[in-house]
Amino acid sequence: MTDTAHATSVPDWVLKFMNAIDTLEFDEGFAPLTEDTEMHFGTAHIHGVEAIKAFFVKIDEPLNITHEVLEFWTAGDGVRLLRGEATMAKKSAPDQVVRAPFMHIFYLDQEEPVRVRTLRITAGPLQTDAVM
Repeated sequence: MTDTAHATSVPDWVLKFMNAIDTLEFDEGFAPLTEDTEMHFGTAHIHGVEAIKAFFVKIDEPLNITHEVLEFWTAGDGVRLLRGEATMAKKSAPDQVVRAPFMHIFYLDQEEPVRVRTLRITAGPLQTDAVM
């Protein structure tokens, strides 16, 4: 199979998803996730939208964080690639700002409405002691 990813504009559902992570208000931003969605974040493997929400609350609630999408690509078979940068600081030390690159790979079950089957996230390198 020969398939190439193509750069494209960032879809609205992705921007809403990233905003949901930043604000921890999951309603519309997490609509593409289901109880069957699996997320791999580093070594963590989380299954189901409610568990994924709880995971983001656990890691992001202590932080002031903003995710910026820098590039977005579409590939065949429902694969979507996102490259971005997170700017974050502990709420208890807001002047100690750290930036970290990240990649999200979305594997879609369906396009309309969008449903995410699997999400793989890598983040870093990161000066972890600054935010943990």
